[in-house]
Amino acid sequence: MANVVMYRGTGRRKSSVARVMLTPGTGKFIINGRTFENYIPSAATRLDVLQPLEITSTKASYDINVTVYGGGITGQAGAIRHGITRALLEVNADFRPALKVKGLITRDPRVKERKKPGLKGARRAPQFSKR
Repeated sequence: MANVVMYRGTGRRKSSVARVMLTPGTGKFIINGRTFENYIPSAATRLDVLQPLEITSTKASYDINVTVYGGGITGQAGAIRHGITRALLEVNADFRPALKVKGLITRDPRVKERKKPGLKGARRAPQFSKR
């Protein structure tokens, strides 16, 4: 059995976690056993996910296999993008400056704020009633 090179990256966004595996190949993209286009229907979100590959010009160089869980489609897409970025840094450290300029290396720290007592949501106050 040949020793297959595999680059891994873990991406996180909101409550989503994505485990990304890059293997040298032709550009196949599988997410949770489904095709990329099938899993992420929005074209704008797909462009967002592919951004690190476009910047580094490695779109057709690697097969990507992703396992992602938690959150919704947008959070999962952000987690996949972060995971791809981390895996690409493992491939070649020279990609770092180009990815850093676009802000792809930093994990987006924004998460849902907790609900506070006496309020309807995190900040929404109960409706004021004069009488």
